[in-house]
Amino acid sequence: MTQDPFDALREQMVQVIAIYAHYSSEKLGKDAFDERVMEVLGEVFRHEFVPLELRAYAYADGPLPIGYEKTISQPFMVALMTDLAEIEDGMRVLEVGTGLGYHAAVLAALGAQVYSIEIIDELAVLAEKNIKHQMVTGIEFRIGDGSHGWVEHAPYDRIMVSAAPELIPPLLIDQLKPGGRMVVPAGMADAQQLMVIDKDETKRLKTREVMPVRFSPLETVN
Repeated sequence: MTQDPFDALREQMVQVIAIYAHYSSEKLGKDAFDERVMEVLGEVFRHEFVPLELRAYAYADGPLPIGYEKTISQPFMVALMTDLAEIEDGMRVLEVGTGLGYHAAVLAALGAQVYSIEIIDELAVLAEKNIKHQMVTGIEFRIGDGSHGWVEHAPYDRIMVSAAPELIPPLLIDQLKPGGRMVVPAGMADAQQLMVIDKDETKRLKTREVMPVRFSPLETVN
């Protein structure tokens, strides 16, 4: 049986991510990502979550345009943010910025119950179609302003933000469970930092900057 060429490309992508993680150890505080994260990245079909004309580039380690001035994040960044989130089976995860559904699929494959919000109607529709086509379960979708969160399903064990607010939306902080963690890029366009925000059991926050990043700004409804 002929091997699907995407299988080899996906395996190569995982190897490249591992190399980048090793050489980013000074910033990350470790030289490898969690094995479960790497396994899932090797299993989820990223090429099914990018525009058809870009499928040949789906496993290259860079962001790709998905329309509406948005991108699907670089595979290394998806791996990094997922690793930082420390997802455990059964966790409730709020994702802000569905895009075309790839990161939601990764989170669900790790056993999370994902609640994903996308402000652009057309992307949300395509994401849900992609998820159904891949028969991924454990994801609920909503069209709306991600900075408002999704209060009906709060509080969340983890919040994953895939676009950069200049300031952390207070409603997202409110919806983070005590003992929970948010992974979020934040700041002005030329000075964004990937941040980890932990809320302890007394609701005090601890923030750690991981590395400089460049994300699309978080769109909100004025």
